[in-house]
Amino acid sequence: MSVPAAPRVAFFGSPAFALPVLEAIREHFEVVLVVAQPDKPVGRGLRLTPPPVAARAAELGLPLAQPKKLRGNAAFEAQLRESGADVAVTCAYGKILPASLLAVPRFGFLNTHTSLLPAYRGAAPIQWALIRGESVTGTTIMQTDVGMDTGPILLQEALPIAPEWTSLELADALGTQAARLIVEALSSLPDLTPTPQDEAAATHAPMLVKEDGFVRWQEDAQAVVNRYRGVAAWPQTTAFLNGARLKLGGLSVTEGRGQPGEVLRVAADGLTVACGQGAVRVETVQPEARRAQSAGVWAQAVGVAAGTRFDLWEPAPA
Repeated sequence: MSVPAAPRVAFFGSPAFALPVLEAIREHFEVVLVVAQPDKPVGRGLRLTPPPVAARAAELGLPLAQPKKLRGNAAFEAQLRESGADVAVTCAYGKILPASLLAVPRFGFLNTHTSLLPAYRGAAPIQWALIRGESVTGTTIMQTDVGMDTGPILLQEALPIAPEWTSLELADALGTQAARLIVEALSSLPDLTPTPQDEAAATHAPMLVKEDGFVRWQEDAQAVVNRYRGVAAWPQTTAFLNGARLKLGGLSVTEGRGQPGEVLRVAADGLTVACGQGAVRVETVQPEARRAQSAGVWAQAVGVAAGTRFDLWEPAPA
């Protein structure tokens, strides 16, 4: 099967993370269709709002589809076929692709995945790489199959994780990397050799839930900070004091010993709180329905002093 010099591309993506990939593709290739998730209610007014990829496609005047479902959707399959796409690219699209759809483009679907597959398959590879303390991650361009990130690897490149990065900074770096790699992959379709993934080495990165942001003071200080870095975009870091929820910001490892959750020091630069091993400094605190403020100012206002203990939270047994 001959590959066109400049393959026509259908792009499937939804959040802002996918925008650099879309922009890179359209700079080098013809984008014949953009597919995003349907508009959703957003904000207090629940205003129906398009996902960032759909909004950008509309700005650019690109053909846009937002199907509510893919499986059994003959009309959408026909739309994809009629677009003339030689290949489709997915980037954080957010829906499982049925086999019938995967067979429509001549060269199938390529997926940009933000991990070094087979590590961290699933919905939240950026977040879980940070939570689990990885120092290196990367981007994989894979041929999509019917499994969850199980298809053969076409291109892969590592990316060192800076120790101060949260999920926000890591997502930016991986988005830039993915944009460059997908252009390379689309430019080299005839020369790419699919490499099967090692199933025995597979790990998983499930979608985050709110409880993933709850501080586990019983863990060592680095693990507490790693979790803070991983959940920075959502659900953010939550602690409890006498049952009240508090969002914590600016966590870093520091020196100190005490009972897990015990406040060791209150100062202008923040709170020092003991963990299972070591301690962390907390720069900001945000009580519910209020703005974030200096942790030291908050502590003085509510009477938190050395010896105060945050509530301990543990996940329910699996």
